[in-house]
Amino acid sequence: MVSEEFAPAPDQAPAVANSIKAPPAPPAPIEETAHRLRLLPLSLLALVVGIVTGFGAVVFRDLIGLIHNLFFLRHFSFAYDSSLFTPTNPWGPAIILVPVIGGIGVTWIVSNFAPEAKGHGVPEVMDAIYYQRGIIRPVVAVVKSIASALAIGTGAAVGREGPIIQIGSALGSTLGQIIHMRPGQRITLVAAGAGAGIAATFNTPIGGVLFATELMLPEISVNTFLPVAVATGTATFIGRLFFGSQPAFNVPANLVPLPNDISTVAILALYAVLGVITGVAAAAFVRVLHWLEDGFDLIPGRYVRHILGMMLVGLMIYTLWVMGGHYYVEGVGYATIQAILYNHLTVAWFLLILFVCKLLATTISLGSGSSGGIFSPSLFMGAALGSAFAAGIQAIFPGIPLSPPAFAMVGMGAMVGSGTGAAMTAVTMIFEMTRDYDIVLPMILAVALALGVRRMLTVENIYTMKLARRGHPIPKALHANMFLVRSAAEIMESDVVVLDETTPFATFLRLAAAQGGLRHVVVTRDGGVIGALRVNTDLRRTLGAVAEDVRLGDLVQPGFVIVREHEVAFDVIRTIWDRGATMAIVVGSENGTDRVLGVVTKEHVADTVARSVQIYPG
Repeated sequence: MVSEEFAPAPDQAPAVANSIKAPPAPPAPIEETAHRLRLLPLSLLALVVGIVTGFGAVVFRDLIGLIHNLFFLRHFSFAYDSSLFTPTNPWGPAIILVPVIGGIGVTWIVSNFAPEAKGHGVPEVMDAIYYQRGIIRPVVAVVKSIASALAIGTGAAVGREGPIIQIGSALGSTLGQIIHMRPGQRITLVAAGAGAGIAATFNTPIGGVLFATELMLPEISVNTFLPVAVATGTATFIGRLFFGSQPAFNVPANLVPLPNDISTVAILALYAVLGVITGVAAAAFVRVLHWLEDGFDLIPGRYVRHILGMMLVGLMIYTLWVMGGHYYVEGVGYATIQAILYNHLTVAWFLLILFVCKLLATTISLGSGSSGGIFSPSLFMGAALGSAFAAGIQAIFPGIPLSPPAFAMVGMGAMVGSGTGAAMTAVTMIFEMTRDYDIVLPMILAVALALGVRRMLTVENIYTMKLARRGHPIPKALHANMFLVRSAAEIMESDVVVLDETTPFATFLRLAAAQGGLRHVVVTRDGGVIGALRVNTDLRRTLGAVAEDVRLGDLVQPGFVIVREHEVAFDVIRTIWDRGATMAIVVGSENGTDRVLGVVTKEHVADTVARSVQIYPG
């Protein structure tokens, strides 16, 4: 730093520095010395993540189709439309064993190659972001693809979006490890991969961006948002090249009839009631999943518990086929959702049976050791619950003008938003799927109430519950830290005196006593700052009687940086961290010359940040 002159304060005799020089920076950890990429190169890397994730989603879906066709229909084909019901299986009752065979394969793959590929994937991505500096092993992308495709293709009641999220995140992390970059920028690529995975799965680019920002990004700014948007948009484009531009679900026109009169209040009240009911259902989903995970863990042998779990799922699939002519809950369940949206399933009690069966099939699949997501099952359960609610109201009040498909869509959003905690993502994605603006108002109302009810019943959502039980809590809100935008002059401690290195420690103590107990001293040599010293009770007690013989130069701590009074706290903290210092010495200009104004220590930063969180309501 360039030397600068500053004048002594009248009460800071016998010496004041006349030049300010920062000490050389100590060596930093290798990862912290990585060059901070500019926004353009980082966005180009995100473009690569979006391209690879988009093609990865295509390959993953084709792999699911191949496995599904082989195991359910006994023919070799990649063509598979998950929105159509699977034809009757040629195996007959032996269909019960198909999920079991898939479960054995999933257990072997996961156990031998990547244990973190087990489960629904998103908690592992969040854990990598908050606790592993964005590091995900590259093998996870491959193992998750194969294991989840095998699970979904053989009938496990899980979703395909969770695996694609984990696959995209693993790709982003791998690229961030190959190219030397800061951990924060690698985390941005991980979040970009997650958003790209959601967007490619559901053809919802805005929803994908919001998913990444709501659940994945620890910080939202242009430097993080733009790469995520680039990856998400790119993956959506790749997906549309192969799957078309239509939304994930075909929805009837004029889905939400909301008349412009007072009757709309009664209809919105029913949507609100649906939100409350869905919140209770989402809490049950979270609890049952983790109860069953604990319960299956009590069964010795990973193969035994997974075989048992998938046998139960197989029995459920076959029973539904006997009762209703379709497998209903097998795989992602999009065919059932589509049938509900087309109003082909209208009997309330049967819809409630489908809700319960899907909840049990999904929690048993994941609890026993399967690999797949919870997003699609949440959509299924929300659709069944919403349509059943509307059908029940119409049965009680036959003349009321309700649209069961509309209540199904709102139920889908409420279940996803409350279960995952991603409320804005749920509202936006359902709007992108329906492209019906009238659904936004009832959707916001139902999602907000469902989320509130779920949080009353269980604080953790279905993603964070697993991590909280692991001892890795995840923040439940993103806070704009108002402390970080304050200037160094506002946050510094001004109880400081500037003395020459030859000054006896006892002289400082007498000066400190006269001025009300100074705790910090800036030490100079030949007018230049050589260090700073924080004086506490332990130091005073240790020196004791020899304080007169000990010079400040013998006690000085060289770990300091020089900052200007107008620099913001964020930059001050970053400078302290980058140079491995213990404190920052704040200087300012007075009458054209510079002088020491105060110090900012790590302890002071911690205390001030702690006080700053009191402003937040959460």
